[in-house]
Amino acid sequence: MKRVILVIFGLGIQNKTVKQLRKQQGLTAKDLAFLLKIDTVDILKIDCTKLQNIPDPLKTKMIPILRGDNIDKIPWL
Repeated sequence: MKRVILVIFGLGIQNKTVKQLRKQQGLTAKDLAFLLKIDTVDILKIDCTKLQNIPDPLKTKMIPILRGDNIDKIPWL
């Protein structure tokens, strides 16, 4: 039951680094930067940082991509 609650609210991804979550989705730093419309260097700077330590404006853009929500929007699936 506890695991179900963590998955629903996305609390399980807060303790992982950006690099771990990015690799889970099969994204390179360049791909993630393109999706977020920021520079690749900025992604590489925060790559080793836990998601909970990222500033809120960037975190709110990043969470749906790293969680895989954008995959549901592909029209041919």
